[in-house]
Amino acid sequence: MQSLLRLAFPPQCVGCHALVERDFALCGACWRETPFITGLICDTCGVPLPGDSSDQAEHCDECMTIARPWSRGRAAMTYHDKARQMVLALKHGYRLDLVRPAARWMQAAARDLITPETLILPVPVHRLRLLKRRYNQAALLSNEIGRVTGTETVPDLLYRVRNTKVQDGMSRDDRFANLSESIRFVPKKAARLKDREILLIDDVMTSGATLAATTEACHAAGASRVDVLVLARVAKDA
Repeated sequence: MQSLLRLAFPPQCVGCHALVERDFALCGACWRETPFITGLICDTCGVPLPGDSSDQAEHCDECMTIARPWSRGRAAMTYHDKARQMVLALKHGYRLDLVRPAARWMQAAARDLITPETLILPVPVHRLRLLKRRYNQAALLSNEIGRVTGTETVPDLLYRVRNTKVQDGMSRDDRFANLSESIRFVPKKAARLKDREILLIDDVMTSGATLAATTEACHAAGASRVDVLVLARVAKDA
């Protein structure tokens, strides 16, 4: 039966639908066009840095300028070319087949962040946006990362106080003002966050305003440490 299904529905590339050897994979051409992050990175946001890998933590100019409330950050890819296409397809195109490979790429980028004590949380979306989009891609990614790593994942410890404006085209300062105090923890579930090591999940990091607001909500509930992990990081030279 499995062989017949393979003949009828052969595995297709998640980037371009070309035939591939296994499910939820990229073909060679799409793999080459996908800007996976390797080598030296900023320890705080995961953006790639020039130079060779080092055992010492390095930081980008932006993270040395802006005080980040979280501890460490990782990203699977930079937000351009094929990566941008896949992020937008997942976010707005109902391409839920991208969740499994995206989570696998993110987990690989965050091997040093996930421990048995880690609690994985998605960045929340406002209920009105959730009704319109029908799903929170950060929650889907969180659940899949938790599944493949065997890590505890809870999707509903945080919530959006207000439906913030879409941030496309906003300046960095406007983004932070827009997200200020917009995310809170659920009071009845605060004990789940107290003294925990948190790994926040989102699809894209641009200025870091959303992740900062979410991190502050975790700290307000008593989290001992917060790290962040995104599928794609917007880089200035991208």
